[in-house]
Amino acid sequence: MSTPLIHIEHIARTYEMGGETVHALRDVSLDIHSNEYVALMGPSGSGKSTLMNILGCLDTPSLGVYTFKGLDVNEMTDDDLAEIRNKEIGFVFQTFNLLPRATALKNIELPLIYSGISSQIRKERAIKALEDVGLGDRMLHRPNELSGGQRQRVAIARALVTEPSIILADEPTGNLDTKTGIEIMKLFQDLWSKGNTVILVTHEEDIARHARRIIRIRDGKVESDTINPNPVTSFEIP
Repeated sequence: MSTPLIHIEHIARTYEMGGETVHALRDVSLDIHSNEYVALMGPSGSGKSTLMNILGCLDTPSLGVYTFKGLDVNEMTDDDLAEIRNKEIGFVFQTFNLLPRATALKNIELPLIYSGISSQIRKERAIKALEDVGLGDRMLHRPNELSGGQRQRVAIARALVTEPSIILADEPTGNLDTKTGIEIMKLFQDLWSKGNTVILVTHEEDIARHARRIIRIRDGKVESDTINPNPVTSFEIP
């Protein structure tokens, strides 16, 4: 089998809080391969957000091994980690995290500015990313001129514009109504079908059911890791 995109082995993460040691993750091991569609599930306090932060190179484990594309993350410098976050991982957050005074186009160009890409190529790639999420006619709109679903589409386009190895989405429908949430989940389905690797972090069963693999986290451990036999493939809007 091919080398996993992500390999973590015996990962633990502890925090010191008020003189006590908090065990956020305990002995977690898993592999994620290219073009998988994975849901990380768990209740509040389960450790799923800590695991997401480690997978996204936003945090580092206290113990254990993490390799990304065969490279040891624990051996990387801060600059190396920043480069992975900017080029290899596309983040989509529940709160969109868009710059309020910038147009949709400028918001999407932002990661490319950090990469030192020329203005013309930035613009071309940002326009394509917007068109890919169905917002080619909204590129000059600012966030307050867009609906919640449109703002999340802009955030997804921003995640795609660097052509990352992984799309890492944290509760991506948490601030959306049911209809808009279904539209966003269809977009993730389309992205996965085109070859993207998608990792969803969620506490909602309805959202996790779209993924092809469901990893359940409880009390800092992997409670189960199963292939979803009946993923949601219908996107009828009530």
